[in-house]
Amino acid sequence: MSGIISRKLASRGISAFNINQFLRESRVFTSRTYSSTAKEMTVRDALNSALDEEMSADPKVFIMGEEVGEYQGAYKISKGLLDKYGPERVLDTPITEAGFAGIGVGAAYHGLKPIIEFMTFNFSMQAIDHIINSAAKSNYMSAGQISVPIVFRGPNGAAAGVGAQHSQCYAAWFGACPGLKVLAPYSSEDARGLLKAAIRDPDPIVFLENELLYGESFPVSAESLDSSFCLPIGKAKIELEGKDVTITAFSKMVGSALKAAEILAKEGISAEVVNLRSIRPLDRSTINASVRKTNRLVTVEEGFPQHGVGAEICASVVEESFEYLDAPVERISGADVPMPYAANLERMAVPQVEDIVRAAKRACYRSAQKSVPMAATA
Repeated sequence: MSGIISRKLASRGISAFNINQFLRESRVFTSRTYSSTAKEMTVRDALNSALDEEMSADPKVFIMGEEVGEYQGAYKISKGLLDKYGPERVLDTPITEAGFAGIGVGAAYHGLKPIIEFMTFNFSMQAIDHIINSAAKSNYMSAGQISVPIVFRGPNGAAAGVGAQHSQCYAAWFGACPGLKVLAPYSSEDARGLLKAAIRDPDPIVFLENELLYGESFPVSAESLDSSFCLPIGKAKIELEGKDVTITAFSKMVGSALKAAEILAKEGISAEVVNLRSIRPLDRSTINASVRKTNRLVTVEEGFPQHGVGAEICASVVEESFEYLDAPVERISGADVPMPYAANLERMAVPQVEDIVRAAKRACYRSAQKSVPMAATA
């Protein structure tokens, strides 16, 4: 990849920066293939296959980050790619997010399509100047002359027992910034279709995965296994139709919302679960259409309550569908504290299924049984 960047720069009369001094050597591992007859796929394999197919289809696509090559990815998302595409397109870097994120943005300026992997999005704070000031704002500030087709991806939000500095959700952080598109997949089909769409998009994308979902398997359609498959950016998915209350969620919380809906169904409450998929742009029309049908809203997220994604959804519904509401909106979020390390406190700081059930019952004016304290409500 350093050779490609050098040639791009040389064609413009600019002396190339010697990236090889910055990047470490990589060695080869075996590639993997996928059967078109597969009925289920893990989120990890869905992401890996999307990367493989997009790199195969477009020689301008490359991946760069810590341990993406030699170690095959900290979470094995890039497994097999080094062997197939070589160290020019699968680049291991030192532990310096500001350095390799900046190189990625520069490569995108010159027409390449970098995929920057953060070992966790908590470390993206080291590179936030490049993400916000260099990537997100350049197209607008250049009057459309500079396109920045770059994807920043990696695990986001709480994992398990990794403490406050490795557990934060950045959906609201990046979702507040004009110029970025922010995606948060839940299922394998989400992960595969949205990542392919992100790589093909001409704008900078923040792609928020979840570490605890990597090993989970989901059914996949035959259509989603086609190499041309991608999902539209900015479009939510109705995971479960219902008529009594709308529950919005993204990433891992979609699974919690679906479990809550099963419990509610046993008590005669029909919940509609909306998988946001896209944080920015936010599919306000789908959300409001659902609320106008159910007349109630519960938002769920792992992030902090103040200025969160749920707060934005509530504001949108109040602005556009207030007259349809039969109950106050309910917000379920992470606790308004840094993530505790102790397992019992960590559980209390993250939304649980029972929190969603109680909020939905309140919205439907049903009595709610008291159980584990809610993570945070507003």
